[in-house]
Amino acid sequence: MDETTGTPLPPPPPPPPPHAPPAPAAGYVSGIDVRVSKRLLWVGGACYPLQNIARVYTFMLHPRRKDAVVRCLKRIAFTVLTAIGLSLIAAISRFDSGDGEGVLDFVWVCAVGFLLYAVGDMISVLIAKSHFVLACETSGPSIALVTSRNPGQLHELVRSIAHAIENPEAEFQVRVETLTISPSNYYFGDNVNMYGGNGNTGVSNS
Repeated sequence: MDETTGTPLPPPPPPPPPHAPPAPAAGYVSGIDVRVSKRLLWVGGACYPLQNIARVYTFMLHPRRKDAVVRCLKRIAFTVLTAIGLSLIAAISRFDSGDGEGVLDFVWVCAVGFLLYAVGDMISVLIAKSHFVLACETSGPSIALVTSRNPGQLHELVRSIAHAIENPEAEFQVRVETLTISPSNYYFGDNVNMYGGNGNTGVSNS
């Protein structure tokens, strides 16, 4: 209320709306919680007993660019040779019976479609980015993989997990990111096996 006139003051203007959070970088999806509680390491919804963890480390995840080129060349060679072989069969059939033009067209349409797929798959790997990630291996075949835009956070996470392994009372929780990538298109350090998931390397479950 205005002390001089006795009239009520108008309500203050509403605060400006908060700025929208920045869009995630390409390759990153929603965050995931990594926490240690009661001698269990939780990576999202996956649980790993701390006594089963064999190694925790960070490394640079590089695309398999050379493998992608070789795979594409093999696909091209196989497709062209197969299409030529089927075309010869269709040509002979056409010569004998006068019918085979439709089969010939179908063969080359399928061949061109597969060639486009092979080239597109190769290009997707060639333009893929490298990512700095943290891997947590167990004494079995399982491995969990997470990433962060801040490499220092992953280094600190390695120390936190190692501290939790050595100290039964230790507990913590951090928020990191996951990746949406195809495991077959990346080198996973000196461990080439990824278990669980459907083409995602955010978390791999046993």
